[in-house]
Amino acid sequence: MSFYFASVNRNRRSATLDLKRKEALDILYRLAKDSDVLVENFMPGKADELGIGYDTPVAGYGSRGPYSNRAGYDAIAAAEGGLMHITGKRDGPPVRPGLGMVDMYTGLYMHGATPAALEARRRTGRGQKLDASSFETQISLLINVGVNWFNLGLEGQRFGSAHPSIVPYNTYQTRDHAHLALGANNDRQFKVLAERIGRVDLLDDPRFRTNELRVENRTLLDGIVNAVIKERTVDEWIVALEGSGLAHGPVNTIEKDFAHPQATAGRMIECGP
Repeated sequence: MSFYFASVNRNRRSATLDLKRKEALDILYRLAKDSDVLVENFMPGKADELGIGYDTPVAGYGSRGPYSNRAGYDAIAAAEGGLMHITGKRDGPPVRPGLGMVDMYTGLYMHGATPAALEARRRTGRGQKLDASSFETQISLLINVGVNWFNLGLEGQRFGSAHPSIVPYNTYQTRDHAHLALGANNDRQFKVLAERIGRVDLLDDPRFRTNELRVENRTLLDGIVNAVIKERTVDEWIVALEGSGLAHGPVNTIEKDFAHPQATAGRMIECGP
């Protein structure tokens, strides 16, 4: 059993059934009779074939449309749904995110839809069919990139760790070869940033006077900021930026992430007996 499987199925009891056998179907029918929710993620039509269709698929492409009979996978939904197109370095190839985001978001969407279906059943006495699609989940997650396309015809681009419309807003390497995430969200914060990093001369540079100009000159400004950030360690910068109001923080390893005082305060890590 993989750790991934165990983590996403925590707090659940499990049983394995061979649904091609009548005895297994009888068990499933008995379980379903006393259950509020039945979720399945077969390819559309398979549940009907097995005799358990409602039909309620959680599929790669949903139950309708020309791709509905295709198998669904997180990476493919990320590719076809545009996520990989906008993920990666500006001059590099598309990159798959480090987590199975589309799979998990599809589950969260279903998690949100299920109580609504149960409430509809309470009011009407009728159950609900829920159709979740990882491809459609990813389309919905495009949000600002999608509306930029619809309203302005702007194609999505890859920006690495940078922000598409705010500069400077990036990750910068420090003297100890760590990385610092740092951003100035507006002109006032850019003034604070220039003061905190000891480069107030940047405020008089006409190329950086407004955020719009900084976006136009992002490569130049990012190079200047990165050169300054390399002069100190990440811990030194955290001290220097404390109380500045700037968006900033270290790019933590998983080890440091789980040891973070905020993770401890929020009781994010609980160890079993």
